[in-house]
Amino acid sequence: MKFFVDTADVAAIAELNALGMVDGVTTNPSLILKSGRDILEVTKEICSIVAGPVSAEVVSLKADEMIAEGRKLADIAPNITVKVPLTWDGLKACKVLSDAGHMVNVTLCFSANQALIAAKAGATFISPFIGRLDDINMDGLDLIADIRTIYDNYNFKTQILAASIRTVNHVTECARIGADVMTAPPEVIRKLASHPLTDAGLAQFLKDWEKTGQKIL
Repeated sequence: MKFFVDTADVAAIAELNALGMVDGVTTNPSLILKSGRDILEVTKEICSIVAGPVSAEVVSLKADEMIAEGRKLADIAPNITVKVPLTWDGLKACKVLSDAGHMVNVTLCFSANQALIAAKAGATFISPFIGRLDDINMDGLDLIADIRTIYDNYNFKTQILAASIRTVNHVTECARIGADVMTAPPEVIRKLASHPLTDAGLAQFLKDWEKTGQKIL
């Protein structure tokens, strides 16, 4: 499973990228706001750090305007993925941009039917939002499983990009189901390395080592 990091924090991206933990990046207007930087400037910097796809989101609601914004974003770097919402206009923009050879990430997916028509429109990635479904007492992981089944049934090439990941268990289950990609905030990716038994074992090893009175350096 590919790891995308969901942030516009350049320092966090660079740190994770140096460890080989970044196959791509996803951003959105909320993350750009949080960064406090110009969208074109920060996106260009992210693209210079990461070799994989970098999702940059359009902000218009009409297809023609989304297409124009998408083309401008795509001019930033060859690895830009234009991110469009899963609306009828967003699907129109997806079709035009994907036919022109641009990668397209169709976002805010909450149903299998939405994922199906996004694949038909030529989406490179579909972004089902797990956490937001959990918030309304639905199981977001069930949606990932449904999309996986449908895409496999018909050999769709659209990649499942599991989004709105809140916990390390979300990551585990998405990997078990077979999501192609997961995108998560830097803090969730860091938590993948944590386990209380690792901490307890390390503490015991250090305690025993101290008793030996030895040094390696």
